[in-house]
Amino acid sequence: MTDYPRFGAGLWHFASYLDRYATDGYGPSRTTLDAIKLAGEVGDLSVVDLNYPFTPGVGLAEVKDALKTEGLTAIGITPEIYLRKHSRGAFTNPDPAARKDALDLMHEAAGIVRELGADYVKIWPGQDGWDYPFQVNHKQLWKLAVDGMRDLAGAHPDLRFAIEYKPREPRVKMTWDSAARTLLGIEQIGLDNVGVLLDFGHSLYGGESPADAAQLIIDHGRLFGMDVNDNLRGWDDDLVVGTVHLTEIFEFFHVLRQNNWEGVWQLDQFPFREDSVDAAKTAIATLKRLHRSLDRLDTAALAEAQERQDAMAAQRIVQAALFGDA
Repeated sequence: MTDYPRFGAGLWHFASYLDRYATDGYGPSRTTLDAIKLAGEVGDLSVVDLNYPFTPGVGLAEVKDALKTEGLTAIGITPEIYLRKHSRGAFTNPDPAARKDALDLMHEAAGIVRELGADYVKIWPGQDGWDYPFQVNHKQLWKLAVDGMRDLAGAHPDLRFAIEYKPREPRVKMTWDSAARTLLGIEQIGLDNVGVLLDFGHSLYGGESPADAAQLIIDHGRLFGMDVNDNLRGWDDDLVVGTVHLTEIFEFFHVLRQNNWEGVWQLDQFPFREDSVDAAKTAIATLKRLHRSLDRLDTAALAEAQERQDAMAAQRIVQAALFGDA
């Protein structure tokens, strides 16, 4: 029997969604507890990443009980520093009081990580950045971002903080926008408990090779977690993993295996019009097939082809693993 990795999902996978057209939503509103129940219906999930604060009226004790009932644990807590309240930025907001408010929320989230025994606080500073040329002093903005992360992580040396980078949205240009820039910032922060949450889709539409980004982050010892999904490369579509870029997701997982990275294979998908449980089950079935394909991959032959930089030989080896020999 194949020994699969642990599978996880962002709890938002089971939420209901809005956009600028369907402002009344694509489904009924769901509480944190509703989403946990749906996550439990998937069957193959063992961990979830939870947004914080929880939905109104839901307390920590209820979340603990719901997770236990569904056989789930928390891998991460994601403080909501990217909503309307922080629309001018969290770490980089020009108002010191607003920056303090965002940091207070992140400190609270750190406490929830301890309470739930999670692996990390995930920091997705989606509103940190700018929209127009000349809008910001770039030196000052970067200093606010780096100093803020240092202050946050330095206050909780017992916890890990994973920065999830993204090129844009909701800001036209996000401050933490790429693997390389995030690693530079982490080097300036100078703390061992700050790392990277690599989102496959963010890397794709940011113009990176996700496999190359993963290798770079691993080489710096900073890959704290990863999310997988898919997109058409022009936007963060958060489609079901493997539905578009099958070869690139296979290369991504190959790089993780070659480096003995054994973290959770985690879904970050937004099934706007699809059934969320069905979308998760479909994704995990694909991930299992990819895992079995990695077992079939002739890594010695692939290494020889890569030594020669022989693209066609490498493709034949990869396709044999993915699809079987004709």
